[in-house]
Amino acid sequence: MLPDEIDQLILQLAASIPPPEYDNFITAAYAVLTEIDCNQLGPGLAYRRLRDLQKRHYDYPPDARAICGPKHYRPSRLATGPAIGADDPRAGGRERRALRAV
Repeated sequence: MLPDEIDQLILQLAASIPPPEYDNFITAAYAVLTEIDCNQLGPGLAYRRLRDLQKRHYDYPPDARAICGPKHYRPSRLATGPAIGADDPRAGGRERRALRAV
């Protein structure tokens, strides 16, 4: 028999798991926690034991960003357009000097 706070923790961690794996997670969680000595069992230790178990039972949704690649490599109007801002004052110096000499 586990304390009520541990039961609540199990239900909180199971809330995000889809229905097919929900019952499997709860059964596995009770099996993992019954192996721990009752004198050592607390919410912190229970959470540390159950977080990895939850990751194994949770089916993460696909990440559409991974299909396209990193966002900073995709073309954009700013990246493909002409440079903006003032030119460097040193730019075109040869042409200006050539025009002065004439």
